[in-house]
Amino acid sequence: MPAEPLALGFDADDTLWHNETLFAAAHQRFHALLAAHHDSATVERALYATELRNLPLYGYGVKGFTLSALETAIELTAGRVSANELRELLALGREILAHPVELLDTVPATLATLAQAGHRLLLITKGDLQHQERKIAASGLAPHFHATEVVSEKDDATYTRLLARHSIAPDRFLMVGNSLKSDIAPILRLGGYAAHVPYPITWEHEKLDQLPPAPGRFFTLKTLAELPALVARLP
Repeated sequence: MPAEPLALGFDADDTLWHNETLFAAAHQRFHALLAAHHDSATVERALYATELRNLPLYGYGVKGFTLSALETAIELTAGRVSANELRELLALGREILAHPVELLDTVPATLATLAQAGHRLLLITKGDLQHQERKIAASGLAPHFHATEVVSEKDDATYTRLLARHSIAPDRFLMVGNSLKSDIAPILRLGGYAAHVPYPITWEHEKLDQLPPAPGRFFTLKTLAELPALVARLP
């Protein structure tokens, strides 16, 4: 009896559309705003520490970044940051939230090819629910997906729950994404396949030095356009 076609999971930010470049630009403007008080390295270290401390409260996404930037500015200036400067930080967050969705090359054609080949496609992304839902709608990609899932964290427990809900065996699932920590390692630990599509910029929190051993189940692609050929080779 032939194996059931692989179900494919896709990360969204920096896998289907650009995202981290927007945050990188915001970070540069944040550094410039506080340049009179501290050097860029000090500002970046303080902001990153604040973001990590606030993750359990705010979660991932633009709103958490904006609140952490406001807090960091107040701390690094000993409360001397002006109302106009705080207003500028709020504007940074609003600009990211309002920024149009910019798809990566070949994304619509690749998804269409895989869906036409009989694969179930799932969109699995983390972050602010309202912002992610708005980006999914604006992307025009929703019709390609069997289901979309916006989660607060992407770890072993989350993927286990999602696969069970969609009646997908881990060994018949391939996750595609740019983050080794969130998109790749958990699926490899569960016994599934994973395809890493690196993005030019990676947030420090999403970096990972070592992956779990997974002979024959981990792949690195230059672009998403290589995915259909990879899937066709898998058992």
